[in-house]
Amino acid sequence: MAAVSPLEGIKSRADGIKSYARRDWLLQIQEAVQQRWEDARVFELDAPVEELSFMDRKKYFATFPYPYMNGALHLGHAFSLSKAEFAVAFKRLQGYKGLMPMGFHCTGMPIKACADKLDREITQFGNPPVFPKDDGDKKEEETAEGMPLGITSKQDNVENAEPDKFKSKKSKAASKTSSAIYQWQIMQSLGLSDSEIVKFRDPYHWLQYFPLIAKSDLKAFGLGCDWRRSFITTDMNPFYDSFVRWQLQMLKDQGKIVKDMRYTIFSPLDKQPCADHDRASGEGVLPQEYTLIKMQVKSPLTGKLKTLETKRVFLAAATLRPETMYGQTNAWVLPDGRYGAFEISDEEVFIVTERASLNLAYQHLSRVPLKPTSLLDLTGHDLIGVPLVSPLAFNSVIYALPMLTILTDKGTGIVTSVPSDSPDDYMALSDLKTKPALRAKFGVKDEWVLPFDLIPIINIPEFGDKAAEKVCIDLKIKSQNDKEKLAEAKKQTYLKGFTEGSMLVGEFKGMKVQEAKPLIKKLLIERGEAVIYSEPEKKVMSRSGDECVVALTDQWYLTYGEDEWKTKAEECLSEMNLYSDETRHGFEHTLGWLNQWACSRSFGLGTRLPWDPQFLVESLSDSTIYMAYYTIAHILQNGNLFGDAKGVIKPEQMTSAVWNYVFGRGPIPRSSIPLSILQRMRREFEFWYPVDLRVSGKDLINNHLTFSIYNHTALFTKDRWPKAFRCNGMIMLNSEKMSKSTGNFCTLKQSIEEFSADATRFALADAGDTTDDANFVFETANAAILRLTKELTWIEEVFAAQSSLRTGPASTFADRVFDNEINIAISITEQNYNSLMFRDALKSGFYDLQTARDEYRLSCGLGGMRADLVLRFIDVQTRLLTPICPHYAEYVWKDLLNKNGFAVVAGWPAANPPNPMLQRANKYLQDVIIDIRKVLQKQLAGPKKGKKSGADVVETASLKPVAALIFVGEKYEGWKEECLKILQAHYDYSSQAFSPHEEIMAVLKDSTIGQSINSKQVLKQCMPFIKFKKDETLSVGPQALELKLPFEELQVLEENVELIKRQLGLLHVAIYSITDADAVARAGAQVSHLRQSPPFPGNPVAVFVADSTLIQDGVGNIHI
Repeated sequence: MAAVSPLEGIKSRADGIKSYARRDWLLQIQEAVQQRWEDARVFELDAPVEELSFMDRKKYFATFPYPYMNGALHLGHAFSLSKAEFAVAFKRLQGYKGLMPMGFHCTGMPIKACADKLDREITQFGNPPVFPKDDGDKKEEETAEGMPLGITSKQDNVENAEPDKFKSKKSKAASKTSSAIYQWQIMQSLGLSDSEIVKFRDPYHWLQYFPLIAKSDLKAFGLGCDWRRSFITTDMNPFYDSFVRWQLQMLKDQGKIVKDMRYTIFSPLDKQPCADHDRASGEGVLPQEYTLIKMQVKSPLTGKLKTLETKRVFLAAATLRPETMYGQTNAWVLPDGRYGAFEISDEEVFIVTERASLNLAYQHLSRVPLKPTSLLDLTGHDLIGVPLVSPLAFNSVIYALPMLTILTDKGTGIVTSVPSDSPDDYMALSDLKTKPALRAKFGVKDEWVLPFDLIPIINIPEFGDKAAEKVCIDLKIKSQNDKEKLAEAKKQTYLKGFTEGSMLVGEFKGMKVQEAKPLIKKLLIERGEAVIYSEPEKKVMSRSGDECVVALTDQWYLTYGEDEWKTKAEECLSEMNLYSDETRHGFEHTLGWLNQWACSRSFGLGTRLPWDPQFLVESLSDSTIYMAYYTIAHILQNGNLFGDAKGVIKPEQMTSAVWNYVFGRGPIPRSSIPLSILQRMRREFEFWYPVDLRVSGKDLINNHLTFSIYNHTALFTKDRWPKAFRCNGMIMLNSEKMSKSTGNFCTLKQSIEEFSADATRFALADAGDTTDDANFVFETANAAILRLTKELTWIEEVFAAQSSLRTGPASTFADRVFDNEINIAISITEQNYNSLMFRDALKSGFYDLQTARDEYRLSCGLGGMRADLVLRFIDVQTRLLTPICPHYAEYVWKDLLNKNGFAVVAGWPAANPPNPMLQRANKYLQDVIIDIRKVLQKQLAGPKKGKKSGADVVETASLKPVAALIFVGEKYEGWKEECLKILQAHYDYSSQAFSPHEEIMAVLKDSTIGQSINSKQVLKQCMPFIKFKKDETLSVGPQALELKLPFEELQVLEENVELIKRQLGLLHVAIYSITDADAVARAGAQVSHLRQSPPFPGNPVAVFVADSTLIQDGVGNIHI
């Protein structure tokens, strides 16, 4: 039964009152259609029982990175997901078995961190907790621990805690605490009651709650998913747990997982490495390695340092350029910077910032492991004037001096100074030397500064032996505060110094800098004058709320980057369809730098390493080949999301031998699982694999997606490697970044409730398809509601008045054009869907088709539209729109067209080959009507005020024309024909370019035109014509060089005289050839104007008359 149209209610309401009736109608349709799908199990698919060759499998398997389950899905998830959804839906229409499964990711630390934080809050503040009132004023940055649902930069990431402003359902109390600095408040913002929130102290409760919410939202979205294949991760699902253990064991057996000491980003609070998905900020940040120069404080120690006289005390400076240490003139400290004297061993003390000491402590450079111990708190002022003995320095003693531009969040806060090479050092030292007041301000003695001159250490072509001095003089840098110019100075010299510079001094004199650099670094370390030091490239915050460090850890690593494995990954990538050059470059770049990846952790949820169960598998390492698990999940888990339903297979039966057999790696195993079930699993895998398309945000290129390529090449045969990845940009909301912290945020559920599923999908398709950021616009979603419901109403009206439609064969030009436009829409939309360009598919399959329908309706006039063409239009438009708006399509298909089955599997519409000439002829007709109308309107408006145009024009301007004589010139002749032939001969169709202008002019002068008696006059006419035709060719193509149009202009216009009359509002229209002398004579006094501006192909001339007695010289002769 058809959903009842609510639009009568809309018509009865006063204008200006917002109505949700149209939206509610779509929601009503949506609910009914989804129930029909579920009852018929439309999207549940199994591999065919019969044997199929690899080439005969007509299947399409698309996936989307399973979302992380610590919050509701939002439009960022929906945007990427929609790309896979639309692609599979299109393939279903093409007759493919289209599989779109969906899992839910729970591995990792965010859920555990949130649950633990909730537990701490309850312990500290009670149940329900009563929080201190003043905590509401804390900044969000100070409470990063309260970010379990944190800002989402990609679909696999987690959601921010703050409630959104899109459609708030919060209480007033919750609204007043929008900063949501406590985990309890974050849970309240999700609409959970106090009695429900307390259950989330158990991390596994999150796994039972949010996946079901996500599944419900995706069903409401209309996702064409085989839900039998859904699952959650972690050891809560014993089948998936077994799958991951098999995967990791296979990799280890191949030597692709090793245990090693490596520098890694590390969370001190979590006591484990902090991988990309564990970070609240700093995704993609890697360890930055420095050489830490040990500049020993010269005895005797004085001032505050006197208490350290029993120790060897060093100012430890982090440098990326150890080769320059020969030229040291001093060290730099930040006068107001805070430092400490930290114990590195029983004998050695490093003076560095506290932040640097924490990194050192996690790199085995602290007397107490993992815990920096400070013997003395210091400021930069305490260190100014301290004498130092520095490695490699030609100056036997240098001094610590003040520098005002040191950043204490980078390096150690202690900086080496080589003013012959570093522009920063040169200007800072120059300031101190030339400004006595500056020295006095910081208590700097002359002897600490003035005796120290530049020491040439490196020769750089174009910059000489003192590059810093030269570039600072060249750029006219005045002081150390001229940051922009100093940045430019370093840009000019540093890279050139490394690639082209030569050492002037030291053990490696004469050697290129890039060759000497590692040797000097090694020399310093072997002498004990330097150590390796590493820290994050940029600030990294874990989702537990602490700032990460770089730790030297002994853990398990995947050997990404290993030569043989990398070669296979590159081979896989080279054969994949990536849909854009930017995406391919992203993968190539990632394969270039990606190295060993820590695959184990100690904290969180997940699967235990089978050979070392003290460790859990890291969240990006259990998510690389799970697409293969989809193929058999429904058999293993019996349709149960958590894998705990009783079925024919028990988790413990899934041995490595069984997994190897199922995935084509081994023979039939000895197993208690019935052979028929084993063969069924193997058949499912072999039918569906490989993945035909994986859709993701482009931010996953540098980890998850590249990891997936690596793991597939290691664990599967080449015919099972992924075939295509499509990466998109992030989604903006109404042209602004989507973020809960700003209130510009929308969950998937909210969008569906506000706009309906189909209007949401429509706006997602319209949002964009490139790797640039896309834009979900509320106005587009609202417009979709209007368009879709108006179309439904129009279809209903058509069927109600079907008897008035014309029958019989296509008899008019408009019929043929409309039928051709439908064929064109089918063809172009198919191309757009195949290219995954869904915005273009929406344009060609809906917008353009609607325009063609409206034009057809207008063209038919009183004769009416032809019934079978209108029915074909409705059928085709429904099918073309099915991937994007399936609920609308099902309603039209079943309830309005009364067809059997389902629109989602109705098949792609049949079409004859498009007739481009007919399309061009119609465009010609429409353009002619538009141009003639403009001319007519101009004539009706009369001359502008103050313009004297002659008595005849003034007299006739007030007389309304009732007829038009349209003259057509169907072929270029004479000198124009000659010019076109010359241009044709000098146009390169492959490069789409003309020969040089001089060459064309030389040929023109040698032609019959150039040899004619009045050649100068003719050539003068030729020049603008040739330029016009060249420009037109570059715009529309070589068709602009044709001597006549590929269709009969006269015939097109004569066949559409009634349409032209109707469109122009004239009583009479006559079409004539300009070669018809009798017809031309009918123009009377206007014949001279026709001769002066004759029509030519594609450009007829119209003469307007009020009546036959008013045809006078100068009236209405217009060139179009």
